[in-house]
Amino acid sequence: MKKIGITVIKSLGFFLGWAILVSLLPLSSSKEPAIWRLWVEITPLLAIVAFTLGFWLAEKKDVKLHLFDNPAKGVVLGVITGIVWLAIPVFVMYAAKIIHFDGTNFINLFPVWMLAVFLNTIMQELLVRGYLYQMLKQKHNIIVAAIVTTILFTALHGGAFEAGVIPVLNVLTMSLLMTVVLEYSGSIIAPIIMHFLWNGIGALVLGGVSLADDYPNLFVTTFTGSDILSGGFCKIEGSIIVLIVNVVLIAIFIFLQKKKIKS
Repeated sequence: MKKIGITVIKSLGFFLGWAILVSLLPLSSSKEPAIWRLWVEITPLLAIVAFTLGFWLAEKKDVKLHLFDNPAKGVVLGVITGIVWLAIPVFVMYAAKIIHFDGTNFINLFPVWMLAVFLNTIMQELLVRGYLYQMLKQKHNIIVAAIVTTILFTALHGGAFEAGVIPVLNVLTMSLLMTVVLEYSGSIIAPIIMHFLWNGIGALVLGGVSLADDYPNLFVTTFTGSDILSGGFCKIEGSIIVLIVNVVLIAIFIFLQKKKIKS
């Protein structure tokens, strides 16, 4: 019980301490939306980096973070899997005439918006699958680490609960997919790239993934048909097609991981 109690205190201290620090950091005064959003994404990232470093040093570096292990493998795997992960549901929805592209929008400082998405992705993955995941895994086991961090990841995307069962299941399986990719690749690089491609292309380019309300989208897209296929107001992330793709990819990476362990 003492071990569990210490773990709970560490976990709460890590997450709540980060949240409190973020709430105290100043917002940007810039009137340029892209610059304002960039600063909004920088501050929580800096906070999670500080907390990760602080807790890691407090553990006397006993917790292995696996942040930069196997960088080449992580980049290649992240890019390929990230593209496949998003391309399959988009292609299926386009072929089924569920998703329609009706034009384009002009986005001022588009690279800055994309950088903001990238920083947000790094922050989310460090928060969920950085120190916290590795600490839970090493102090307890991989199942505990996966369950706790999946709950946290889902809580961070609480809007899914208002949308229905499938959007919630999509968030849950997305988190599990990032976890099995983390385990297979050996570092957090691949999950970061996959997550970034999903948000960057899915939201900023295609307009089919939900981010903060002020994020623009390059393509004007509409989704038609039944909510179970089109995702309703959640768009791609509310579609059962994404759920199926998530489950299939999870199964593939679990198989690959087991095969790697055996070999």
